[in-house]
Amino acid sequence: MTQPQTQAVQPKATYIKGDIVLFRDVERFWLGKPGHTCVGRVERSWRHVDTGKVLYDLTELGSLSYRAGIDPDYMRALPATDAMHDIDTAPLNETDTGAMTPAAVAWLRQHLVQDAAALPARR
Repeated sequence: MTQPQTQAVQPKATYIKGDIVLFRDVERFWLGKPGHTCVGRVERSWRHVDTGKVLYDLTELGSLSYRAGIDPDYMRALPATDAMHDIDTAPLNETDTGAMTPAAVAWLRQHLVQDAAALPARR
């Protein structure tokens, strides 16, 4: 007896203007061409007249080019919690800043500059 095969199914997601997503250029992906996966910002959603499917227009953040009609089946949300994980878990008590990720160091530098601006000038 053969076991039925199951496929992982992603839940249907809806995106709103400003969401940051990872998306694939479907044709480039299936043809094996490079540059098929990009990061984008959702600009708007609309319903296709013939199919009724909701599609998205995005700004590709790497090139700032406008990409119209992206199928949500080829999009995934990039949650802020994932983007900020390295900062949230950075070993801030380490004396070796090399143990910290570049994002954590950048965050610390930004806050040190802001904090220093609030301090009175040294004489």
